[in-house]
Amino acid sequence: MSEVILSAGAVLWRPAGHGIEVLLVHRLKYDDWSLPKGKREPGEHVLLTAAREVLEETSVRPVLGPRLRRVEYLAHGRPKQVDYWAALAAHDQAAASHEVDEVCWLPLPQALDRLSYPHDAEVIAGLQPRATVPIVLVRHASAGRKRGRPAEDLVRPLDAEGVLDALLLADLLTCFAPRARVISSPALRCIQSVRPYAEGFGGSVEAKAVLTVPDRAAESFLDRTDRAETLRHLFRNLLAGGQPVVACLHGENLPLALAAACSVLGAPEPADVDPSLPKGAFLVLHVAAGTLVALERYELLGSVSSSTVTSTSPAPPASVSLSDSTTTSASGGASARRDQRRSSLLPMYAASSTTTAASR
Repeated sequence: MSEVILSAGAVLWRPAGHGIEVLLVHRLKYDDWSLPKGKREPGEHVLLTAAREVLEETSVRPVLGPRLRRVEYLAHGRPKQVDYWAALAAHDQAAASHEVDEVCWLPLPQALDRLSYPHDAEVIAGLQPRATVPIVLVRHASAGRKRGRPAEDLVRPLDAEGVLDALLLADLLTCFAPRARVISSPALRCIQSVRPYAEGFGGSVEAKAVLTVPDRAAESFLDRTDRAETLRHLFRNLLAGGQPVVACLHGENLPLALAAACSVLGAPEPADVDPSLPKGAFLVLHVAAGTLVALERYELLGSVSSSTVTSTSPAPPASVSLSDSTTTSASGGASARRDQRRSSLLPMYAASSTTTAASR
C-alpha cells in the first residue's frame, strides 16, 4: 500500500460587507483553484506545516483558529490527507508566491463556485466565521524525576529534552497566538517551558500560585473546593481581558484548570478530549464572545484531536457545524519523529545558548 501523503493548510477568511470573503489560490501547474495547503516536511509538526504553506502560497502569515475537517482523497494514485484550520486574515495583504500564480478574495458563494474540487467546498462548509481568542493550557516539558520535598521539586528545571521541547513549543504556540498573556505555575520547569515563547515577542511569564500542585496529603476537600473557585476567578479575569492566554501548569492540576475554564464559559467538559496530557502537550480553547467554540488537544509529536463543544451559551447558527472528534498522527514511529525534531532544533538551541552565555 502506498504511503499516505500528509498535508495541511487553512481557510483564510475576512469580514466583507454583510458576509465574509475566502481566499483561494490558483496553481498554474494544475490550472486549478483550491485552498492554500502543502505537504509536510520530514519531522515537521502539522501546525507548522499549515502555517508555513499558507505563508508560502499567499504571503499571509496565518493565525490559526479552530480546526476544520480533514479531507482524504487520491492524488496521482496515492492516498492523501489534508488537515485544515480556520484563519482570520483581516489585515495582511495577500499575494501570489511559491507555486501559486494568482490569489483571489471571493465572497463565500462565489468561492464555492470557483473551487475546482468538491472536498475543498466541504471544508469551507465547516467554517465558523467568528473571531476567536485562544486560551491555551500547557503541561510543562520534560524535567526528569520528581524530587522528595515540595519545596525542592519547585526548583526542578527542565532536562535537556525539555529545553528542546520548549523551543518547539514556542513555535507551535505562535501558530495560535503571536502574542499572549503568559502565566505559569511558580515551578521552575513550568516557567522554563513557556519562557522561550514569551521572549519571542518580548513578553514575560507571570507566576500564579494557584497553578502550583498542592500537597495532596495536606489538602482537604474544602481546600480543593477553594482552589477550584480560585481557578474559576482567575479564568473569569483572563477572559474579561479579551486577549490570548497561555497558561503552563502540571499534569496533576491541568484537569482541574480545564474544568474551571469550561465552567466559566458555561460549557461542559468535553468527554472526547483527554485532559491527561503528556509533557509538553497542550489544550487550545477557542473562545468567541464568551462562548467555547472548540477545544483541541495537541502533542509535540504531531498528534491532534478536536472536540465538538456544546455550550449553555446561545448556539451558533444551524448552518454552522463543528468538526467531529478525530485524531491525526504523523507518519513514522514516535521515537523517530522525536529524533528528527531534536536534530532540527539542536542548531537553534546551540545558537540560543551561545547568545545567552554572551549576554551574562
